[in-house]
Amino acid sequence: MSDTLGDAMPREQARCRELLRQYHDMGLLKNVIVGFAVASIEASLREADESVVSGDPARVIAAYKRLKKHE
Repeated sequence: MSDTLGDAMPREQARCRELLRQYHDMGLLKNVIVGFAVASIEASLREADESVVSGDPARVIAAYKRLKKHE
């Protein structure tokens, strides 16, 4: 079964939101490196949300690829 971007994007957004929750739960948000990671994930999520609303396939793909890079 092949995933479409329409299926994969919401899962990737949820995964990144879970990463943010985990960072918060660990109390690491005051750590400079983690703070940078959190800011980067938040920016990626904003772009992902905006790309989906825009309906621009190229923008959605770029946002999806950006989300996939977060660990």
